[in-house]
Amino acid sequence: MLNTIDIHEIQKYLPHRYPFLLIDRVIEYTPGEYLVGIKNITFNEPQFTGHFPQRVIMPGVLILEALAQATGLLAFKTAAELNSDKELYYLAGIDNARFKRPVEPGDQIRLEVKLVKHKRNLWKFYGKATVDGDEIVSADIMCVNQEIPE
Repeated sequence: MLNTIDIHEIQKYLPHRYPFLLIDRVIEYTPGEYLVGIKNITFNEPQFTGHFPQRVIMPGVLILEALAQATGLLAFKTAAELNSDKELYYLAGIDNARFKRPVEPGDQIRLEVKLVKHKRNLWKFYGKATVDGDEIVSADIMCVNQEIPE
């Protein structure tokens, strides 16, 4: 049986909320290895009113943000002994980002992240996003976890 995460559990780990929570569900993951999430793209999302009115496409930075959110979920699931309500995972860097094609309303993005390395509070991942099996974005992503100040 595959490990999955529904939207209610996602909200326990990620502090993001509408319109910036960019993962609808996780369809499989293995702690310490990989995670696969889904983002459904709908026409009524707020970014489409201005990007671009004549042909709406999902901003590339938001696809990268969705991948970064997936890395945070994988990090939380990997470091299960950590208390998620006392820590946050922050995006620390993106390298080698490559965009292959636009994403439009009606598309479903498959977000795939793999843990490459973890040392102390620095996490390195490889991420790629696909639509209908076609790669749309790939990048090396780094995040750091830090305790939330009280």
